Amino acid sequence: MRIALYQPEIAGNVGAILRLSACLGVPVDIIDPCGFAFSDKKLRRSGMDYAERVEIDRHADWANFRAKVPGRLVLMSSKATDLIGTFAFQPEDTLLMGQESAGVPDDVRAACDAAIRIPMMPGLRSFNISVATGIALFDALRQTGQLPQG
Repeated sequence: MRIALYQPEIAGNVGAILRLSACLGVPVDIIDPCGFAFSDKKLRRSGMDYAERVEIDRHADWANFRAKVPGRLVLMSSKATDLIGTFAFQPEDTLLMGQESAGVPDDVRAACDAAIRIPMMPGLRSFNISVATGIALFDALRQTGQLPQG
């Protein structure tokens, strides 16, 4: 299982996702460009010292990421019709999270093997990306028997 962040824009969100990844033992792929300097103090503050315990792979662009990362690509999107509760994750899946402000472009969406969403109350737009990542990652790891045992 992996998490991929497509051109993330907010350092604090990335830091929180790195902390989540460290706690659950999941590598993170970051698809550049980022909307902030990767050394941003907000990234360090929100990731704390946990970020040092995460396998982070940076990719220059979408094409570089696709050439290097195997397995199914599962897009988490508030625009998807399929719900997370009915989706069957596989151990080698990569959960793709789009930009906070715009999601992913149509060509990236088309390249994904699946697109799923987390249900929420009507009239609300979306979860915070780090919250959505936590919900999706926990369910994926639970389903595939990959949750840490500690």
